[in-house]
Amino acid sequence: MTRDERELAWRRHQRHEFLEPSPDLAAFVARYWAVEWTYDRPYRQLIVPYPNVQLSFHESGPQVHGVSSGHVFQELDGTGRVFGVAFHPGAFRPFLGAPVQSITDRSLPAADVFTGLPAHADVESVEAALRVNLPAPDPRARHAVEVVDLVIAQPHVTRVDVLARELGTTVRSVQRLFTEHVGVSPKWVIRRYRLREVTERMAAGGHIDWAALAADLGYADQSHFVRDFTAMFGETPTRYAQRYG
Repeated sequence: MTRDERELAWRRHQRHEFLEPSPDLAAFVARYWAVEWTYDRPYRQLIVPYPNVQLSFHESGPQVHGVSSGHVFQELDGTGRVFGVAFHPGAFRPFLGAPVQSITDRSLPAADVFTGLPAHADVESVEAALRVNLPAPDPRARHAVEVVDLVIAQPHVTRVDVLARELGTTVRSVQRLFTEHVGVSPKWVIRRYRLREVTERMAAGGHIDWAALAADLGYADQSHFVRDFTAMFGETPTRYAQRYG
């Protein structure tokens, strides 16, 4: 497959900014982000998934985006800008008032969830709107956030049964928690964060022993690892690594 040369030179066409939330919103918001782009012809942007619900502001109006269970492509053309809010995995259910799985792989008008959102978004105006919409404390949501944080922080958690043992509970209980509060399965979340470790090694540069890495991540063989990576990222590991060249 012929590669669009702009995939490896995306920094010439895009500018990204990431900002931290105010302390009173940090229990819900992981980060704010903004992206600007300029393209003289349409460009297919690969977007790899994370288990964050997103609130985005763009020309067509603000939208809530449920967790995407796989990679997607977004066409960028001309000049544009999007401002976004990434909620902590597990933290969005109190805003939604329904299982987060109900919006997985879906987008909906933000007005279905929030009131008083600004027409032109920046951190100050969005934070003011979020404060108006703050839900009551939800211990189960806080627990869900903590469980995902545990997955992120503990590389040895490569299976759901290992996670359940860490929590002192059952696999079924963990699955119910993720369905309700995260929107994707615990297996999906574990796989996503273990694969993030792969992209971090890519970004660091140097030689990667793919077979040894697959074993470190809990895969029975390298081919299974490659299938999982390709399904999640849309490219084989070796092709994706070229993006860090």
